[in-house]
Amino acid sequence: MLIKKIFYIVLLIWGINGCASKVYVKQESLFIVFKTPAFKHADLGFVYTNADEMKIEMYSNGQAMMAFKIGHEKICMSWFKCLDKKSFNRRMLSEYYPVDILRHIFRGEEIFSGEHKIKRRNGFTQKIVKSNKYNINYSVLNKQIIFRDTINNILIKIKRLGV
Repeated sequence: MLIKKIFYIVLLIWGINGCASKVYVKQESLFIVFKTPAFKHADLGFVYTNADEMKIEMYSNGQAMMAFKIGHEKICMSWFKCLDKKSFNRRMLSEYYPVDILRHIFRGEEIFSGEHKIKRRNGFTQKIVKSNKYNINYSVLNKQIIFRDTINNILIKIKRLGV
């Protein structure tokens, strides 16, 4: 009987903890341009981060329009089910991209393991080309991130609006 009570208490605590909302340690306001062949949006948004995941909310006319959650294994968009990162890239970006590229872009980190990275006074740039697969110009300068792939017609532009 005692084991059964302990089991139910542990199950209850696990259930409550699983339903609890994530605590994000950092919040930034952004202007986001996100254009791919599958999705186009440009407006204000917010990014919330913690050690485990990142949530990006995009707004249109003051109303929440889209939300991304980027976790360790999956990316979830508010208008379709969660996908593993490779499937998300294939569907929304390019199958040739590394699985964590979107997380690196929104964090302003180097992509493709820093390939062709040129350090600048106020950030860095990367030009990464693979014939018939991608032609990427990526820059993280001041408070602005620009990712452009001319072969796959992708533009992700992020301007940090806060301090």
